[in-house]
Amino acid sequence: MSAQQQSEWGRVAEDGTVFVKTAEGERAVGQYTEGTPEEALTFFTERYAALEFEVGLLTQRIASGVLSPEEASASVKTVREQVVGAHAVGDLDALTAKLDSMGPVIATQREARKAERAQKAAESKQEKEKLVAEAERLADSNDWRNGANRLRELLDQWKALPRLDKATDDSLWRRFSTARTAYTRRRKAHFAEQHEKRDSARVVKERLASEAETLADSTDWGPTAGRFRDLMREWKAAGPAPREVDERLWRRFRGAQDSFFGARDAASAELDQEFAANAEVKEAILAEAEALLPVTDLEAAKRAFRDLSDRWDAAGKVPRDRIKDLEARIRKVEQAIRGVEDDKWKRTDPEKSARADDMVAKLEAAIADIEAELERASAEGNEKAVKSLEENLTSRRAFLDMAKRASSEFGG
Repeated sequence: MSAQQQSEWGRVAEDGTVFVKTAEGERAVGQYTEGTPEEALTFFTERYAALEFEVGLLTQRIASGVLSPEEASASVKTVREQVVGAHAVGDLDALTAKLDSMGPVIATQREARKAERAQKAAESKQEKEKLVAEAERLADSNDWRNGANRLRELLDQWKALPRLDKATDDSLWRRFSTARTAYTRRRKAHFAEQHEKRDSARVVKERLASEAETLADSTDWGPTAGRFRDLMREWKAAGPAPREVDERLWRRFRGAQDSFFGARDAASAELDQEFAANAEVKEAILAEAEALLPVTDLEAAKRAFRDLSDRWDAAGKVPRDRIKDLEARIRKVEQAIRGVEDDKWKRTDPEKSARADDMVAKLEAAIADIEAELERASAEGNEKAVKSLEENLTSRRAFLDMAKRASSEFGG
């Protein structure tokens, strides 16, 4: 057999049959009759090279982790079957061994994927438990404005998480779904109640607006102003009506209120202008009244103030912004005169004067008795009694001096 008819991994028989050498022996891989033996070996060797490239590419993809363990195992099985029965010339046993060496790699990747899935499942379980806990808190809350939006966000987060084992996933989902349902039911009930309250408020505010409009042209300023204050309290107590209705009714109510108080203020301003002259008169009266102070002649001051008071009342009303100041000044003069009068009364009170005189008399009698006792004790040489009586006598005389001064004050 010539060199062209054989190689390290195969040969070509004289009839053009090509054989490949394997660990199990030779086997025919095909027949090439139209060319030379060298061309026949080249043809089947090139087939081997393509197969070798495929095996190399597969092992690289497995090693990089691009394929899942299941995909890798299936691909190795398919390619191995192709290698074992390949119509090619080359080291097929080496390719088979290379494919078989991927078994431990795939097993390691499978365990890693399993651990990764377990880790992700644990993390997913933890995240879903957090979502459930938050949903259950929302279910018991009254956050009607943000709660619904937040529950939608929680649902989107739930959908993005990996599923758990069926029992655990179903259990957590039931809690999550129950919380959403409970919140939605309470929220609907709340807004139904709010709608009912707003509808009731609308009825009340329509009545208040209508009454306010009937009062807008009233000139009974005092009672009407008081009624408007009552209406405002009722308005606030009624609560909100539906927004568009509430704004419309408020414009009616406020318009009527502004109309009344505007007319009242205009009337008051007109009266204030009329009363300005009265204020000037009272200013002049005040000048006379304040000239009475300090009081030197009580009776003359009282007579003068009575006359000034009559003139004060006759002067009439003054502008509202002057009332407090003017009244305070006239009251100050009145109180000063009354204070002088009260002080005089205290000093001339007959009852108090009589009590003071009686006290003087009693003290003088008591002092006379003590002086007599002191004289007898001195004659008897009773020094202890003398000392005690002298102390008593000194104390009584001090009280007598005080009583006499008080009596002289009441006596005028």
